Amino acid sequence: MPFPAVAHAIRRRLRAPGTAERGQVRWTASPLAVDAITALSCFSLMVLDVPGLAEAENSLTGLTATLVLAAGAATLVARRHLPWMPYLVALLFLGWLHELTLIQFALYSLGRFRGRWAGVLATLGYLAVAYALFNLPGWPDHHSGSLSVFLGLVVPIGVLASGVGIAAYRQDLVRELELRRAETAALQAVQDERTSVARDVHDLVGRELTVLAVRAEVLAVRARGTAHHQDFAELADTARRAHHMLNDTIVHRADERTATPGLEGLPALAAESERMGSPVTLEIAAAARGVSPLRQTAVYRVVQECLTNAAKHAPGERITVTIGLDGARLRVSARNRLPSSAPSTAPVSSGTGTFSMRERVRSMGGTLTAGAADCVYEVVATLPAGRRPPRR
Repeated sequence: MPFPAVAHAIRRRLRAPGTAERGQVRWTASPLAVDAITALSCFSLMVLDVPGLAEAENSLTGLTATLVLAAGAATLVARRHLPWMPYLVALLFLGWLHELTLIQFALYSLGRFRGRWAGVLATLGYLAVAYALFNLPGWPDHHSGSLSVFLGLVVPIGVLASGVGIAAYRQDLVRELELRRAETAALQAVQDERTSVARDVHDLVGRELTVLAVRAEVLAVRARGTAHHQDFAELADTARRAHHMLNDTIVHRADERTATPGLEGLPALAAESERMGSPVTLEIAAAARGVSPLRQTAVYRVVQECLTNAAKHAPGERITVTIGLDGARLRVSARNRLPSSAPSTAPVSSGTGTFSMRERVRSMGGTLTAGAADCVYEVVATLPAGRRPPRR
């Protein structure tokens, strides 16, 4: 296997996500450092040919041959921005010094940083030059093999080197595309959650503003003819304008909006989960039922996502959901044992549920943690309990 292929395999291994997860060091070298190491590696391989070059009839001594090879290998430092430069130098070395090491690195670099068509074109050019050189009288003087033997050497070198480079180029494109898709999905999940929170705010705060406006109008009617009539009228007008501003700020989607349940909707979620095969133990402290409706909708969404994830990744395991007050904080906990073996089929998941939960809780000044310990997976969300609405 040509050295560029070995180097590419090593870089893939060092970049593997699992390497970092096992506590080992990830590949974090800068591109310039990688190119310098590549040039040094190429030069180390070419140095092995110095004794033969010094003995050949090319007007080079051991020292000058070393310097020439070092200068050629140094062009690989610019392979990202000027990949054709080491390629042209490699063709010069091929005709002058009969050196095949640099051309491998050059073809790999062209495929790696310029893609398929550049790699194919460079490989065809290399094969054409090699064929032309083979047919030159006296090149090289010591070659005695047939054309098929000669091409059997140069063709695999060129095709394999550029092929590995093109594969690496395509892999980088796929990796970048997957990364962008994951980022887009995460941003979309956050945006959807913000929209959901905005709709809940619209429903809950808009209702209170409507009640305020109606009561102010009633008081204005009752205070007609008194000194406070104008004050109540202005209060009603302010409440109406605030409601209109709320409608203008939050997207109007009345036909798509559905009211998010509060804590009263959790028993139905638990029953649905049990129908899916995952029993639920639901523990709700009485004091928690007094928190604001907006916080209750946040709790509902968090529990809903936890039950969904548990059904996907730990089917059949009991889920314990605990909701209570810890001082001035509202605490939500969802725990389930991890299955002894992985599900027979991979769960269908977009991978954005945790983003949505965390964004929902964070938007209210809270925090969310999720992780496994002692064969138990637990999600804990804490957020300010807030002031409880007065009873009417």
